[in-house]
Amino acid sequence: MVPGPLDAARGIFDLSATPAGGISPAGSDLDSTFDQFQLVGEIEERHELWGQPGKIKVTGFLSRGRAGEFADATALAAVTGQPADINAVRNYTSRPGVSLNLEQQVSPDVGVFARAGWADGAVEPWDFTDIDGTVSGGVSLTGRKWGRPDDTFGIAGVVNAISNAHEAFLNAGGLGIAVGDGRLPHPGLEDIFETYYSYAASQTTHLSLDYQFIATPAYNTDRGPVNAFAGRFHWQF
Repeated sequence: MVPGPLDAARGIFDLSATPAGGISPAGSDLDSTFDQFQLVGEIEERHELWGQPGKIKVTGFLSRGRAGEFADATALAAVTGQPADINAVRNYTSRPGVSLNLEQQVSPDVGVFARAGWADGAVEPWDFTDIDGTVSGGVSLTGRKWGRPDDTFGIAGVVNAISNAHEAFLNAGGLGIAVGDGRLPHPGLEDIFETYYSYAASQTTHLSLDYQFIATPAYNTDRGPVNAFAGRFHWQF
């Protein structure tokens, strides 16, 4: 299952600590020295609008560690004639980013959200997904109107983007965390639509069905569209 809008948005600013020493992004080892790290700050405001609760949250981060700049990898590929290799140009550097999160309850049965995120597209991301900018929004509602108050129906959309340097890197044969076709001659925004229904089988058990439509997967307009289906079983005690 591909990441949904919530996951995509989260991938912009929710990065884990980067391993130390010769360890590089997307590695499996943990840093025991904290030589490579991330600073995160967050401000949250909670309010009532028309008598309904809501909140606004701003999150900023600064990741410090071994990572490569896309322009360096692309330039090296032009000299060697080989596919762009981000591993060959890594050094100790920073990648900043920021996100804005809005959540608002419209009524006891309806809620809306909107999210936007940005990260420095000159430097490769450390973990999760290849996104330098994202905007998403959606609506969720309970099933009270059709006699299922414990059920939830949701719909959301997301638009993801990468920087020009990131595009050039992928077009030069570079590989990211989860994307890379060897070439990217016709780049575009990655558009995702998602909807789900959570069915309450009991107070402790929920069954969910999820559908995603990805119009331009991996920023490649020569690919897609892709339809993804998923199911989820949740039981708590």
